[in-house]
Amino acid sequence: MPHSTRTARVAWLAVPAAAVLGATAWLTASSLTRATASPPSGAAVPEPGTGGSSRPHEPTGNGAVLRAGARVKCAPAASACADLAAHLTWLQSGGRITYGPVRMEPGANDDPTPRGIFHVAWKAGPRYVSTSYGMPIPYAVFFAAGGVAFHEGSLTTSSHGCIHLTMATARYYNQHLPVGAEVAVF
Repeated sequence: MPHSTRTARVAWLAVPAAAVLGATAWLTASSLTRATASPPSGAAVPEPGTGGSSRPHEPTGNGAVLRAGARVKCAPAASACADLAAHLTWLQSGGRITYGPVRMEPGANDDPTPRGIFHVAWKAGPRYVSTSYGMPIPYAVFFAAGGVAFHEGSLTTSSHGCIHLTMATARYYNQHLPVGAEVAVF
């Protein structure tokens, strides 16, 4: 392989690596800032053990705002939470948010996303195609009967009962939600 081609390939690989390192540093810094920031003056402080937020709303880096009551609706035992009314989802551990909240698109009124407590049954990879609809549903994480899953999809078009996520979020959920993890949809 000529030297210039090898150098170009190494440089090409360095760009994604730098982006990953930068994103990791930003996420770590923003998590520390949120974790150590004191509540604004006059903000409601939740009762210990309620899983509530120390603020009426929690902003995220993507413009999503978590309603104060939403965290209370999602049991601390749940690994993934989906607030259908607010079109938000997040991952948590012991009631503490570890990822998100992020925007999502649930099922339409005529094909709604089921509400309740579920468990991850199985997961599919980046090239998985729905056996029901013949459409790609990358990084699907199946959690409810009838093939209901978190997966990559449009954030402006309702799903057929699933929960649409961005590609990056679908991949993250697929990597971080193990089979058996509890999913709360409300």
